[in-house]
Amino acid sequence: MDKIVERVGFVGAGNMAEALVGALVSSGLADPGQILVSDLSEERKKHILDTYGVKSAGAGPLFDQSDVVIIAVKPKDVPGVLAEIARRPGFPPVQKKLVISIAAGVRLESMEKILYEELSDSQRDLVPIIRVMPNTPALVCSGMSGLAENRHARKEDVELAHKILAATGDACRFKEEELDAVTAVSGSGPAYVFYLAEAMMRGAEEAGLSGEHARRLVTATLTGAARMIRVRDEDPAELRRKVTSPGGTTEAAIRVLDEAGVADAVVRAIQAAARRSEELGGKS
Repeated sequence: MDKIVERVGFVGAGNMAEALVGALVSSGLADPGQILVSDLSEERKKHILDTYGVKSAGAGPLFDQSDVVIIAVKPKDVPGVLAEIARRPGFPPVQKKLVISIAAGVRLESMEKILYEELSDSQRDLVPIIRVMPNTPALVCSGMSGLAENRHARKEDVELAHKILAATGDACRFKEEELDAVTAVSGSGPAYVFYLAEAMMRGAEEAGLSGEHARRLVTATLTGAARMIRVRDEDPAELRRKVTSPGGTTEAAIRVLDEAGVADAVVRAIQAAARRSEELGGKS
């Protein structure tokens, strides 16, 4: 597979950064020697270096040496990281460096205020920024990422970001104002599925199955159902109807869910998550 760029730098070495590092290496999009990692935790950084054979660098030097810089620190730490980069003697760069942030809730405007404060428009074109909302299934290469670019990012920048993110699963482009909804659906979404899995396993055990069998049945059922939605050209409501025979066991189960208002509760849950995402990002 063709390599993506000469060098990718990760500021932060948490779980999501590790998912991206592992995906880039295993997919052949980048050699370990092309990847630089920076993290305040020496233990965490050592784990990434030992596991994937990548190299280490401080946040400032990492920016200098990388073509793509992925900001993967906690949201509260993003301003400090960007300020350190902006204070570098070699900033702004003479060649383009794509900045990708996977820090939840940190808006493009707030990142621009730090990186772009002293730059002309032409200089800003050399530091395009793309904001990404990934999710935890990226850890098993089944992730879903939403991305939104600022006005200085070109088509090739978006395509490069998409290629990197697609190594962990799937990726889709959005307007930034849509990312709160993306956060509520796919960012928080795995927790909804885990919540359902917990309940299904508990129900299976209370119906007399062992914990091992309950886990196996529920896991395979959720995986298979999700795959049917993906590969069959049918609406989920239609797929549900095909399983629900009149007077049968599924109809009895769905009746309980409807009486409990489960569908409406899921919609309200997503709305609540979206509102909270707006609040955390400082959106009025």
